[in-house]
Amino acid sequence: MARKAKAGFTPSRAKNLVGVAKVVAPALIPVLAPVIARGAGLLSERYDRFRARRLGIDVADIGKYSGYGARLHARIVGFAESLEAVRAADSDWASKTEARLAQLLAAVRAAERMPAARRKAAHRAVSTDLEMLEQELLRRLNVR
Repeated sequence: MARKAKAGFTPSRAKNLVGVAKVVAPALIPVLAPVIARGAGLLSERYDRFRARRLGIDVADIGKYSGYGARLHARIVGFAESLEAVRAADSDWASKTEARLAQLLAAVRAAERMPAARRKAAHRAVSTDLEMLEQELLRRLNVR
């Protein structure tokens, strides 16, 4: 008479699988470790490229911008670089704006250690100031 195969997962099958795993796993680890390490490296690289694209910066500069205020920090630095285009026409405004950008950058850095509600409020205030400065820069560059 033929025996019927039991369906399901029984304690004896689990015990057999654990025994097989104890034998096979040590042999697979040296084979799988480099593959896993390579995969982790690729994921890390892709994530860095994604973050850099979101911040609008080069991947090489990703280490400079971290934390909750990374986007604002990148915007401020980018704005400071754009300010050079106006410096020849109006160096007084450019100097005042650079001083204001330094204050905004200090506020972003200080907000990193604040409780979430205060940090978000500080970031909103910095963002509003930065938007006004960007509008003024565009006006001075005759961009409507």
